[in-house]
Amino acid sequence: MGMMVSDTMLVARYSTVDLAAVAVGSGIYVSITFSLAGVLSALAPTIAHLYGARRLDDIAPEFHQGVWLALLLAIPGVLLLCMPDPLLSLTRLAPEVEARTRAYLLVLAFGVPAAMVYRAVFMFNQAIGRPRPMMVISLIGTTLHVPLSWALIHGAGPFPELGAIGCAVSNVVVYATGCALGLAWISRATPYVPFRLFANWQTPRLAPIRALVRLGAPMGFSNFVEITSFALIALFVGELGAAVVAGHRVVGNMHGLMFMMPLALGTATLVLVGQAAGAQDWSRARLSALTGVAIAGALAIAFGLAVWLARASIVSLYTPDPAVQTVALGLIGYSAVFLFFDATHTLASFSLRGYKVSFLPMLVHVVCFWGIGLSGGWWLCFRGLGTTVAPMGAAGFWAMSTLATVAALLLIGGLLLKVGAAKVRGV
Repeated sequence: MGMMVSDTMLVARYSTVDLAAVAVGSGIYVSITFSLAGVLSALAPTIAHLYGARRLDDIAPEFHQGVWLALLLAIPGVLLLCMPDPLLSLTRLAPEVEARTRAYLLVLAFGVPAAMVYRAVFMFNQAIGRPRPMMVISLIGTTLHVPLSWALIHGAGPFPELGAIGCAVSNVVVYATGCALGLAWISRATPYVPFRLFANWQTPRLAPIRALVRLGAPMGFSNFVEITSFALIALFVGELGAAVVAGHRVVGNMHGLMFMMPLALGTATLVLVGQAAGAQDWSRARLSALTGVAIAGALAIAFGLAVWLARASIVSLYTPDPAVQTVALGLIGYSAVFLFFDATHTLASFSLRGYKVSFLPMLVHVVCFWGIGLSGGWWLCFRGLGTTVAPMGAAGFWAMSTLATVAALLLIGGLLLKVGAAKVRGV
């Protein structure tokens, strides 16, 4: 997320057209890769259950199949980024924006295999309660990315001036570096010796891969629904002009940065619930889930209030363009309210994943985020509500996305309470 924030800030000061290309292109990229990575998320509860049950000898074979699955998932990811016509056809982009978006996605395709394998390493570390190495690797990657991206955007030193394409090149370098560092660390560090991760490496096996896909596919599709319901906004509002796309990108970027907090809490809560479930300690599993939701809600209120109070200063850091600033300032209030419901709903969803419950939350996401958020947002954006509400532009999408997340929180939160109580009763 730090890489996306830096790209937005750097490109915003280079060209509004390039910023629009990054807004559209990164939306497509995130939709594809996070959906595929969502399937790999099945590794976390699977290994967490094994770890909680102290079945350490079964963890390495599960990790091996997770890496094979990561490589298999990379294939459709690469193809979709190289051939994005179905997604780009959803909007009418200016020719120069579309050309730069296509080039941006083509370069990013080269980094997908490394990104997927890194995700498998990431999930393994989360499941055994060792997130710190991945944090360090992420910080190294972000530290490398910022100066490299700046140099490639502007053409500093020996580097050519690539604009938005420079961000993509830097991203690929960082993905490859992170993957190499992650694999090297878990193969050599002392805490991983008991798992014998690289001894007797297994070939791909249908049964465990199918089990991971069965659990992970609803997670991946949930990610796809959530992300596309947000990322597709950039495509739909493309016809409103580059300034609107860029303003939406700025606010979406800020929201994404704040969302890292509930996402991190969600991953931690998933692991703690999964480990407790593996140990058959259902009271601890339920307490972990409820505590995660409460912490996320409290922090979301604090973050949203802080951003609202400092909105003018924050937006000016992103872009000097007055038109983009006006759009962003008109949307930032929606983001501040949206964050609370997004955070608490995310914690409830991830807690259910810790229980290995993923199908029903996926159905809720489809109905709420596509049915209410995206469809309703399009209507408010371009049609309004008869004579009562005039077309709202990008704000219509944000308003309906907030309503959709409220509905998702009520449904998924209720399901979490039901599942937690049933497990404690032994049902």
